Amino acid sequence: MKRKWIAIIGSGALVTGLALAGASFAKSEGGGVSGGTIRIEKQAEVEFPSMAKISMDQAVQKALSSVQGQVLKTQLEDENGFLVYGIEVVSADKSIVDVKVDAGTGNVLAMDRDKADGEGHESGEHGDRDSED
Repeated sequence: MKRKWIAIIGSGALVTGLALAGASFAKSEGGGVSGGTIRIEKQAEVEFPSMAKISMDQAVQKALSSVQGQVLKTQLEDENGFLVYGIEVVSADKSIVDVKVDAGTGNVLAMDRDKADGEGHESGEHGDRDSED
């Protein structure tokens, strides 16, 4: 009887944990940043580094703890009025995940996954394509 109760309680804890993790992931996956700790109002981009409470290296470590891969690009940016680090990570499946890390707390606020297209990057250029109009 004791084993049965342990199994029931363990299963309940597992289901609760998965539900909370799923809700948290659903909130951040593919969605934009809707909150943060450092508000951007009229500050110029040159002021962003002095406003950040965590370093770029700390933000990268937070991003890599959420998404396994290699860092492609990092940027301190204004995302919907909040100061965040935008960190692009190339994951094992060759998709690019844009991880938004709060520049004040280091919390991961959002993740957006793009499939790698493998084309359009010539001779070291990143993202610039000639249009044929």
